[in-house]
Amino acid sequence: MHIKLWGVRGSLPSPLSNTEYTSKIRAILDKALSAGISSKESIDGFINELPDDLKSVYGGNTTCVSVVSDSGAIYILDCGTGIRPLGNELMKGAFGKGKGEVNILLTHNHWDHIQGLPFFKPIYVPGNVIHFYSPYKGQEEILKNQMSAPNFPAAFSSTGSTKKFHTLDSQTTNPIQLEDDLLLDFYPLTHPNGSFAYRFRQNGKIFIFATDAEFTGETLEKIGNHTDFFLDADILILDSQYTLEESFMKIDWGHTSYTMAVNCGLRWNVKTLVLTHHEPDYSDEALYENHKSALQHALDNGNNTLKILQATEGMTFTL
Repeated sequence: MHIKLWGVRGSLPSPLSNTEYTSKIRAILDKALSAGISSKESIDGFINELPDDLKSVYGGNTTCVSVVSDSGAIYILDCGTGIRPLGNELMKGAFGKGKGEVNILLTHNHWDHIQGLPFFKPIYVPGNVIHFYSPYKGQEEILKNQMSAPNFPAAFSSTGSTKKFHTLDSQTTNPIQLEDDLLLDFYPLTHPNGSFAYRFRQNGKIFIFATDAEFTGETLEKIGNHTDFFLDADILILDSQYTLEESFMKIDWGHTSYTMAVNCGLRWNVKTLVLTHHEPDYSDEALYENHKSALQHALDNGNNTLKILQATEGMTFTL
């Protein structure tokens, strides 16, 4: 499996402001002066040594992740605004010729997880086939409503691609065989109006995507070990929108603190934990500090195996 993050923000898109951009430049130049950079040959090495919040941006697009299986089949998790650059990339190949086929799996239908679909170019090209999977009945109608007047000028039904809808049985415990060696499971999460985590299993490897979920000490105890859904994942991308302090002020909002996300990763014996669905009000500097705090929290709890990353647009993984 090849996994790529196209959108990692929560709630609404949050592009870098001019003030934040200027602040980054100032901080980089200050470090360059301290490092005594005086030649072009030194630039790349200097950049590589910068802290993560200065080396790049975490990104402002809302949730979208692509998974390419070993066979080359494409699975897209959610249609936040990150699906727009993904669609642009797909248009360079078969999708630009009307010969593409893709599978879209929706965790839920809050706007930040479907708002990018009207700007997903492959959906407008005749000949392309788009499969939609979700546990929600009436999924097609929900997507139609988003693109109906006066919300959007182009109707969902008028887009040129062939669209097929598959309703997943939320009561089943049996995995779905997407391919001969690729299994998909899904699991209900605590979130207003509901949300679902998806688990991909292929060739002994496990990838789990669990955004828009509120995990607390209480919910962890309720889950206990009655399900092995989250156990032993090679990669778990997990909602971690808030600091612990902010999560106490936003109980029942349906999101998790990075502290609790680390607790989950440790408890479930995860190999790599990716913190995602970043709070739109958090600057890159704040996200960098949160990441450092998450790493420290894991160390304070005896961690020496769990790898913890802060989700960043363009981040890739291969399993």
